[in-house]
Amino acid sequence: MDKMPKWADVVLIPLISLILAAILSALVILGIGEDPIAAVNLMVSGALGSTYGWGYTLYYATNFLFTGLAVSVAFHARLFNIGGEGQAMLGGLGVALVCLYIPWPHWSLALIFASLGAALFGAAWAAIPAYLQAKRGSHIVITTIMFNFIAAAVLNYVLVNLLRPEGSMDPATARFPEAVHLPSLHELLAPIGIEFSKAAPANVSFLVAVAACIAVWLLIWRTKLGYEIRAYGNSEYGALYAGISPVKITMVAMLISGGLAGMMATNNVMGEAERLVLNSTEGAGFIGIAVALMGRSHPFGVFLAAILFGFLYQGGAELALWTSIPRELIVVIQALVILFTGALDNMVRGPLERIFLALRRGKA
Repeated sequence: MDKMPKWADVVLIPLISLILAAILSALVILGIGEDPIAAVNLMVSGALGSTYGWGYTLYYATNFLFTGLAVSVAFHARLFNIGGEGQAMLGGLGVALVCLYIPWPHWSLALIFASLGAALFGAAWAAIPAYLQAKRGSHIVITTIMFNFIAAAVLNYVLVNLLRPEGSMDPATARFPEAVHLPSLHELLAPIGIEFSKAAPANVSFLVAVAACIAVWLLIWRTKLGYEIRAYGNSEYGALYAGISPVKITMVAMLISGGLAGMMATNNVMGEAERLVLNSTEGAGFIGIAVALMGRSHPFGVFLAAILFGFLYQGGAELALWTSIPRELIVVIQALVILFTGALDNMVRGPLERIFLALRRGKA
């Protein structure tokens, strides 16, 4: 029998962790002489108080959705994919090649094939660490971390030496043709009478990310492959006894994980920058780890956690802009949220399990 109800694990533990992180963050803000209540109000109004703020919050959340789902799929197979950053970088290369060298008549066709290109490049980059783990016993954490740095070097070489337009000093590709520019949420919502900020970068990729959440839920909980992934993640020996191949699950889970991370490029490369530039991922691959942990590797939890971190990113930017709170302190607040929802999870879980166990005994 479980020590606590499922709802407590999925909802109550993350909520208490968030409250603890908020309390500690408030103390840090007080320590530098600022008003924490005013800071929270500014974050909320800056991230959620206007369609402009919502546009940036959803833009960041879209990135975190893709990388959070990527980490979640690997988690279900008991694999810790820390290579989402590099896979997203190479996914951007896939998007750039599809958008620059194929004359698309409409953005919808371009989005479908750019998503496939991004997923293919991201999956290919994840395949090498997966093979090394499955066949050679190399630890997936070490190899995926190393491949982040290799991906950055590869992308730098390709941009500087192969894809940079002649005469340009900027290590970036040419701007994508007008036909492949993705519609923003303003353009999507205007026909149905909903006003949304023209300046916000949120675009149709957000809907693709939501569709990816649904697809991952169907995969993990409604397919034979998903059952095999979960079975292997829960017990390798049990999975072996049932005839499930560890090599197959390791490879397939990492290919899906890498493909999801690569698809992030449809948002930041195709949708926002409309060209491929260096450092376009901006750490989203690493934030995806925290999103997956906080969301308990469930697509709906990942969705909520991605919105939260989108809020923290946009609200933090507003704090840094309008107050004397330094940008570094915003990173500290984000780190506290990650710390409490990830590394210190057992600090909350242990006492809660004892409380629910005592309540259960009291009813017996």
